[in-house]
Amino acid sequence: MDGRIVELKTKLEIYRAMAGPGANLADCPIRDVICNISGKWNSLLLAALAEKPYRFGELRRLVPDISQRMLTQTLRDLQRDGYVHRDVFPTKPPSVEYSLTDLGRSMFEALRHLMQWAERNHAAVRDARTRFDAAAF
Repeated sequence: MDGRIVELKTKLEIYRAMAGPGANLADCPIRDVICNISGKWNSLLLAALAEKPYRFGELRRLVPDISQRMLTQTLRDLQRDGYVHRDVFPTKPPSVEYSLTDLGRSMFEALRHLMQWAERNHAAVRDARTRFDAAAF
């Protein structure tokens, strides 16, 4: 085992000590960061914004299954976490463009590897689900 890897039990003890008395797994910094990246639309929008900045309407057309409300909320959540920058242009009507921040680009580099793994292994995961479901309890 690589000496740089800390066992989960040790990490959890460290996180609890950092968070103080009464802390639990919800206080884990890894879970706190990853929970917003793993949303239904988040990775798709991050992948689009990694290509280039997009205006709101362009994103809406790019992802036609997402509602306007959900697109707004997802972009707001990504902006809140510092991954996405929202730029408002003083036109009539005002236009808004979204782009990745430096933090968003650095996070997407790691996410890109996971997305590529998912693409390569999607069939294997679906086959495993089928086998599991066929062996119903």
